[in-house]
Amino acid sequence: MKHYGPEDLARSFRTVRMNTLAAARDIPADKYDFSAADGFMTVEKLLTHIAISYRWQHEMHAVLKLSSMDGWDYMPLMTQLQEEEAMSRTKDEVVALLEQTGEIWASFLEGVSDDFLAESVTFPPEFSQPPKSRLEMLLSVKEHEMHHRGQLMLIQRLLGIVPHLTKQRMERMQAREAEQTA
Repeated sequence: MKHYGPEDLARSFRTVRMNTLAAARDIPADKYDFSAADGFMTVEKLLTHIAISYRWQHEMHAVLKLSSMDGWDYMPLMTQLQEEEAMSRTKDEVVALLEQTGEIWASFLEGVSDDFLAESVTFPPEFSQPPKSRLEMLLSVKEHEMHHRGQLMLIQRLLGIVPHLTKQRMERMQAREAEQTA
């Protein structure tokens, strides 16, 4: 059985980011201030959150290379990320940010080793969780983005936009039906 390695991580993340970018481009700029409900992020803020939230994992694994979160004061980084999310951006700026940060993260993933992925990371006692492999932690960036992209696809529906993945599936189904009737 083939294992899931650095190239797989980078490829799958790039696929997820490509689909997030397609959704971001499909939403008109004048709808970037839309919020699905009171207290929910606007399209702009949701996409900005997706674009920059990888950074705490990047700081931990790529920059500091920590094997334990115990003693790491990550709150200044979290405050910085919140301040960056609060900044106002145009659609073009958000799309550019998604492109830039996506490639930074994917390039990092491509460059890690199998041994690095297998390393264990421990958490402070107040987290009440067992150690995790770096692989699991690095995958969580993609999982987080997919979670928010699900929200984004619902927002697209609320705005009357058929998500691109749905369009593609419908086109494939229509092509199969056409082949069967021919």
